[in-house]
Amino acid sequence: MTVHFIGAGPGAADLLTVRAVTLLRTSPVCLYAGTYLDPEVLSHCAPDAELIDTQRLDIEQITAHLVRAHESGRDVARLCSGDPSLYSALTEQTRRLDAHGIPWDVTPGVPAYAAAAALLGAELTVPELVQSVVLTRTQARSTAMPGSEALANFAHTGATLVLHLAITRIRTLAAELVADYGADCPIAVVYRASQPDQLVLRGTLTDIADQVEAADLRQAAVILVGRALTPALSCAGSHLYDPGRDRHSMPHGSGRH
Repeated sequence: MTVHFIGAGPGAADLLTVRAVTLLRTSPVCLYAGTYLDPEVLSHCAPDAELIDTQRLDIEQITAHLVRAHESGRDVARLCSGDPSLYSALTEQTRRLDAHGIPWDVTPGVPAYAAAAALLGAELTVPELVQSVVLTRTQARSTAMPGSEALANFAHTGATLVLHLAITRIRTLAAELVADYGADCPIAVVYRASQPDQLVLRGTLTDIADQVEAADLRQAAVILVGRALTPALSCAGSHLYDPGRDRHSMPHGSGRH
């Protein structure tokens, strides 16, 4: 039997992939993190599926459930918030499954930052302004960050920043970023993107902390920072879609059809 790690997306039940829905319908066991998940997602599970909320379980307890399901010959749908490639503890879990000889696979999901950008109606890469996006987090009461990944190092690039797991440090972070991005730099905070209680806060590095604290946001929020978020932004045109570009000279496979 197989453990299927499934990207649950930002939370909305209709933002799962077709493959994810199929696996949920056919897996007798489903492990999910109730803290971040819209309960409607679980409606895709079979009516008789065993549902296990992992929000209060440690990694060994979670592993025990996966091993038990495997030993009883049952597939497991292991739901991960957003996409399993980001802050999902995928490595910790698959390492333990490998030690037990349990097969597993991964189904990607809509990442939280993509859902947040969609709500903002924003493209995070804008021609001749910013062409890179940095996905990172900060350290509070959590796993230590590598020394080379200090926020200041990323800020020096001027890339669009997406900060996960950082909402409780918003005031400190905003102050740290002013030197590189400017006090008037746009910043947005998106809480529970795509879920019924979603909330979008827009501001600048000087006023966003007041808004976040007034809304009492403490988890499940993504912070986006950068000039690409400027409202009604005027920018250069993309070379790819330039009407004057000689498309006949484009390398094979590089065009859009």
